[in-house]
Amino acid sequence: MPNDRLPRLIFASSEESADLLYATKFSVPDPVLFLQQNGKTTVLLSDLEIDRGRKEAKVDEVIALSSIEDLLKKGRRGKPPIEKTIATFLRQRRVRKAAVPYDFPIGLANGLAKVGITVSPIAGLFWSEREFKSEGELQLIRRAIRIAEVGLARGLEVLRAAEIKSGKRLVWGGTTLTSEKLRAEIETAILHVGGTVADTIVAGGEQACDPHHRGSGALKADSLIILDIFPRDGRSGYYGDLTRTVVRGKASEAQRALWWTVLEAQKFALQNIRAGGSGAALQKEVAKFFQQKGYPKEIRDGRWVGFFHGLGHGFGLEIHEQPRIAKTRFKTGQVLTVEPGLYFPGIGGVRIEDDGVVTENGFRVLSRFAKTLEV
Repeated sequence: MPNDRLPRLIFASSEESADLLYATKFSVPDPVLFLQQNGKTTVLLSDLEIDRGRKEAKVDEVIALSSIEDLLKKGRRGKPPIEKTIATFLRQRRVRKAAVPYDFPIGLANGLAKVGITVSPIAGLFWSEREFKSEGELQLIRRAIRIAEVGLARGLEVLRAAEIKSGKRLVWGGTTLTSEKLRAEIETAILHVGGTVADTIVAGGEQACDPHHRGSGALKADSLIILDIFPRDGRSGYYGDLTRTVVRGKASEAQRALWWTVLEAQKFALQNIRAGGSGAALQKEVAKFFQQKGYPKEIRDGRWVGFFHGLGHGFGLEIHEQPRIAKTRFKTGQVLTVEPGLYFPGIGGVRIEDDGVVTENGFRVLSRFAKTLEV
């Protein structure tokens, strides 16, 4: 956590920095300077952004970048380097040392150091309060989750409409249904309701045994297909994150057993998250449950099988943000995914993921999309 006595400094775009978006509630595509000093917040904006910034940025003060540049133009041609402009501004504010996010630009840090201004990078959350979501943030996250549910609904709609042909081919719209086509349908539906999305996972068969394989090529009937959808609400910047695993056609007994085991594990996890509880202990209990059901975590033929990833993670303005379930003690207000999974080549992969918030009495699930194996 940053030293509260130090000014806090960010130089980034809101598209790249959740810290800036959190601090200003202002969406801007190019890097801008944000300063918090003695409880007062200031943002330095270009002439292109300043009028919009004065209306939209939730800060105490908006300063034109050009007003600083004009002071430095005398006797020189063109605009001064950005580090010189920022250094001049900071000297005006008598800033000699500031806390910055861990990904603060090193070139700017070096430029500031040359004029006696040092920065102190902070590992982890720059704004510690980001770990705990307010009621207003929960409303925004619910909207992002609903956007994810729209994408899932479209994915299942297309799968149900796909015809099963010889060789277990899936045909939709007269052509072979591929991961790419289904992903495009999911992402188009999300775009239509105000979401933005990238790297949606539509992975079937052996590809589903690699948890982050995006999926490619023809999808097959009677095969486990993982749909992992994590859109960002274009209006607020908050994410939703849901996963369902389905079979178009008829699941085998081995696939069915794998799916129901993951669902049972998820139900157990959802029921055992409560403020004060240990995330590390819960992760171990889920892993032990899988082991007892005959699904060990181990290396077979050079690759991991079983449950070999985290049980879940925090999210909000970033799709992956602190805390990870396995590295936290649960606290009221944390918003988390819960996503156990099992992966066994020859059977397939299953992951089921829902989102929720830790409360004083347990864990309130925010997502509501149905869980169905066969479609």
